[in-house]
Amino acid sequence: MNRTVLIAGGAGYIGSHMVLALQEAGYSVVVLDNLSRGFADAAGTAPLMVGDLRSPADLDNCFAAYPVDLVMHFAALAYVGESVTEPDRYYQNNVVGALNLLSAMRRHGISRLVFSSSCATYGEPDRVPIDETHPQRPINPYGRTKLMIEHALGDYAAAYRLHSISLRYFNAAGCDPQRRVGERHDPETHLIPLVLAEALRIQRGGDPRDTRLQVYGTDFPTKDGSCIRDYIHVSDLCVAHLRAAGRLLANDATGAECYNLANGAGFSVLDVIAACREVTRQPIEYRALPRRAGDPAVLIGDAQRAAAVLGWRAEIVEMRELIRSAWDWMQQRSSGVAVAGDDAAGGMR
Repeated sequence: MNRTVLIAGGAGYIGSHMVLALQEAGYSVVVLDNLSRGFADAAGTAPLMVGDLRSPADLDNCFAAYPVDLVMHFAALAYVGESVTEPDRYYQNNVVGALNLLSAMRRHGISRLVFSSSCATYGEPDRVPIDETHPQRPINPYGRTKLMIEHALGDYAAAYRLHSISLRYFNAAGCDPQRRVGERHDPETHLIPLVLAEALRIQRGGDPRDTRLQVYGTDFPTKDGSCIRDYIHVSDLCVAHLRAAGRLLANDATGAECYNLANGAGFSVLDVIAACREVTRQPIEYRALPRRAGDPAVLIGDAQRAAAVLGWRAEIVEMRELIRSAWDWMQQRSSGVAVAGDDAAGGMR
């Protein structure tokens, strides 16, 4: 039986990769996106409804038009720093929008949701690796908005039998190995795209000494003084979402479930830069700046629960392989070769 999945935020980075993964797994896919951070062409061949979760009318129109069996929710704002300076924007989009989505699902008789959550719900770690029993004490509005919806999902499960699986990501990275879609953010704040943008600048003739790359903190209590983070390839994230969807559609999920998605290993900022130098063969330099407030020294996740229940483990765990997929896509875009997910003008954003 063919199943239809609505992807809220399907024109964004992870959502666009999920469109392809679901289609390849035999699902019908519909995308709902307001295009504030996404790109219309990133939805690929899936029907795109331009609408906003903050608009109940947009949600009703979407659910009336398509027989949706399950919803995947990626349509959140996700810049930690921006959430501190513009909290109203984050609470309106991430909390009000998500609650509107849940209400619309109830109105239209849809009871299955995969929610894109975050390791930001944990805050400063008491221990690493972080498992799902770790206290959740988010230290910024972004993390708090994600945790609020996790709590709401528990209440909706108990009161309305709305079943959900929340997936708490660590650091999503990489691009589709077939170069059909990739990572685009505007502005870009993620480490690997920033390092590769610097490599591309040098490849085009830029002087490495004029580096635009900044490393915040080289005096952490780590092996090389820089922060250590847990990176997950976007293709592995998509596999986890497919497993979660299958569990919900088979009615195996009980209430509101939560799982970490992590590789269980860490790479320092300087590890990432070194791997980018190796993959791109460019002499990438950086400027060392003081630490940013609130940056933990080490964030590494424990995904044993996802392994035990969802049968999921990260497969792409070698940093150079992860970087290679992002570098190949970035070079293809910069060369002007048309790829799914490109804007009309091409080139870097």
